[in-house]
Amino acid sequence: MPELPEVEVTRRSFVDRIVGARILGVRQGKPLRWPLGIASERLVGRTVLDVGRRGKYLLLQLDDGVLLLHLGMSGSLSFRQAQPAFGVHDHFDLRTTQGMLRLHDPRRFGAVVWSPSIDTGRARRLLAGLGAEPLDEAQFEPAAFHAGLRARRAPIKQVLLAGDLVVGVGNIYASEALFLAGIRPTVRANRLSRQRADRLHAAIRQVLSRAVERGGSTLRNFSNAAGESGHFQSEAAVYGRVGEPCVRCGTPLKLIRQGQRSTYFCPHCQK
Repeated sequence: MPELPEVEVTRRSFVDRIVGARILGVRQGKPLRWPLGIASERLVGRTVLDVGRRGKYLLLQLDDGVLLLHLGMSGSLSFRQAQPAFGVHDHFDLRTTQGMLRLHDPRRFGAVVWSPSIDTGRARRLLAGLGAEPLDEAQFEPAAFHAGLRARRAPIKQVLLAGDLVVGVGNIYASEALFLAGIRPTVRANRLSRQRADRLHAAIRQVLSRAVERGGSTLRNFSNAAGESGHFQSEAAVYGRVGEPCVRCGTPLKLIRQGQRSTYFCPHCQK
């Protein structure tokens, strides 16, 4: 599933090329998770002013309204001057004066939704419950993060994945951040001291920043809008390495299941 780094990498891979483009046409395939929310012909003639991101949503700011794009479980975007023929897993084309943006999504859990603005309509409902942006220093503040942890009794890994305290720390990145901070994924969130919470706060920012630098993680078929794969998975310290020696102490890494998700950790280094 594309997480925050993959979505941010995707945004950066086409934002400079699409800003200023005027929409010439829209093509939709099979229904996605939610309806577009506007007649597609009403998008024709509008101009793309910017491409932002909130959590795992890409925000195409238009001169009238905003398009929210979510990649779901298996989606990816491509932006090219000319796209191949519309395939069975292609579900949305935005044809513009500067190229065509296409959503390819085999499992169809993705979405493209129009809203009058970020603060109203569908956008407000979809974004309202999202936690702090971890790469934004002003939003993701250590004291507030610790206070949020103190209010939660669930295991820390599941709190990170929930997205209502801090957004975008997906399964790979939660495992990696917890390893970097030396925190066992099963520890209850409200048991973390301020010192340990600060270490985790710093680890989250470090891991996500590095993942963006490395183009995200490509475990199956993720690629950015220019068709480039990510490489963070090649330097993961624990994720996907069950039974292999810990890079710090040499102890074989373990795998457990938490909320139907795989969790990798070192039983010696993480307490």
